[in-house]
Amino acid sequence: MRILYLHQHFSLPAGATATRAFAMARALAVRGHAVTLACGRYAGATTGLEALPFRRGRRTGRVAGLDLVEFAIPCGNAQGLAARAGAFLRFAAAATPLALRRSWDVVVASSTPLTVALPALLARRLRGTPFVFEIRDPWPELPRAMGGVPRPLLAAMEPLATAACRRAAAVVALSEGMAETAIARGADPEQVAVVPNGCDLDLFGPQVAPWRPPEAASWEVLAVYAGAHGRANGLHQLLDAAAWLKGRGVRSVRLVLVGEGAEKPALTARAAREGLDNVTFLDPLPKPRLAALLAGSQIGVQCLAPVPEFAEWTAPNKLMDYLAAGLPVVSNLPGRAARLLDGDGTTFAPCGISVPPGGDGAALGRALAALAADPARRRRLGEAARAQAVLRWDRRLLAERFCSVVEAAAARSRDAVGAAATVPQPGRVG
Repeated sequence: MRILYLHQHFSLPAGATATRAFAMARALAVRGHAVTLACGRYAGATTGLEALPFRRGRRTGRVAGLDLVEFAIPCGNAQGLAARAGAFLRFAAAATPLALRRSWDVVVASSTPLTVALPALLARRLRGTPFVFEIRDPWPELPRAMGGVPRPLLAAMEPLATAACRRAAAVVALSEGMAETAIARGADPEQVAVVPNGCDLDLFGPQVAPWRPPEAASWEVLAVYAGAHGRANGLHQLLDAAAWLKGRGVRSVRLVLVGEGAEKPALTARAAREGLDNVTFLDPLPKPRLAALLAGSQIGVQCLAPVPEFAEWTAPNKLMDYLAAGLPVVSNLPGRAARLLDGDGTTFAPCGISVPPGGDGAALGRALAALAADPARRRRLGEAARAQAVLRWDRRLLAERFCSVVEAAAARSRDAVGAAATVPQPGRVG
């Protein structure tokens, strides 16, 4: 098949951002499909085309078995709302001619941003091209829950989200909660599949040589948060935890925050102002370097702002990286993540500690201090994390499921077209 994969934030594993799209697109290519992937210039991403110049706003090349089209449209977590919205619309406009120019067998439109559905919808309407709509974050549900997004913008998202769910040949959601939002918008429940984020067991794991930042003392337990530093992440709670630890004389824990985002300047300024010398900030790290940091750390930290909708509508990549690295996890996210850390009581043992969302950081601080003081418990939880990563979240197995959904969606559309072509037309002899 000829597949167009639209993912504005694409990166190879050498980059410092999520690599789900690479894994899924690469799996499709390995199965013999001709995959063209269109993306923008995402902060921290590595596309493999960096040595090539942009010509007329794009550059193209063959990378890891994929035909890659990269548009010169910068986007990143550090941008403000207006700049990011502009980047989203520019990418949709640039990708639309590509979606319409060729006879694709199927288009994969991976959201967020939601605007990635626009080229897919137009290709379906004008060319009859089926598309698979992937929901990595439900928009506008999540922006509405968080607040701070102008109402006209939310209102504009509503019909687009509904059209994408109703007109897609299949919907892929990263969690059951996201799948429910698609069904509520009219998606056929029979064509909605849950394919969660998975673990890259080759990149993360016990085979990786450890690395620790130079300011980390050999006796310190490193608790790593690796991800966006935005309003949704609620990282002031981690600084609250650091202050709680320092105020009680707990010197055994160092919090390491890796990443970028609009809130990072305020976080670094606060840490300096309050003398939180038990906190280290690092710029985004390429995935191999992050794997080395996790190998040299003892705890993974999952943190989000206390928004109830996050419980079932999020599927953090960082959590999968921690599990693959064999780290016990401390998380303030209820719902899906908490159930994962609790284990199932039979096959999977507990692999972390869940604390209540929000609060003043004391619960996070207590959990970190408890793990720092108990190496045997850390080892037991870490072994359970790695076991769950291998048996339940292997990205290679999840990629096979993703490929099956895409192939089935294209096959259904072909069959529907063929059936329509064989129906005798009125007034004609069949």
